[in-house]
Amino acid sequence: MTVSPYILALREKIGHDVLLLPSVTAVVVDGEGRFLLSRAFADAQWSLVGGGVEIGEDPAEAVVREVSEELGVGCTVLGVLGVFGGSTLEVTYPNGDQVAYVATAFLVELERQVVDVAAEATDGELFAVGWFTPREIETLDRKPYVDRVVAAYAAR
Repeated sequence: MTVSPYILALREKIGHDVLLLPSVTAVVVDGEGRFLLSRAFADAQWSLVGGGVEIGEDPAEAVVREVSEELGVGCTVLGVLGVFGGSTLEVTYPNGDQVAYVATAFLVELERQVVDVAAEATDGELFAVGWFTPREIETLDRKPYVDRVVAAYAAR
């Protein structure tokens, strides 16, 4: 995971204090109702694909960029599932940096199936992807916000 120059400049001024940051997450569900989850080298918990919105970037463009960087495949944005924040999206990184994310969850459709994330991704952030039913997700070591997104998808 690379840190943007903007965040690095802010960190020089405020140190490890909490930053409220906009982010995006890609909600990919196949025809069998399974969700695409990923595991990053930085934190082995299962999560949805996503990341920060850059300065001047539209959130819908950000989710397309993140999917391309992390999965090595293009996608089409189908709509917004919801916007999530709060304690399940608060993170303290190993270096002490604190972040509170506000994540816009976009429903997206991949241009093609992801076969080998290590071979296709451009940023080397992920080491695994998998398709899981909501029941299977409950058994995984996952980031807490995943449950909120899955519940929102079921309630739509």
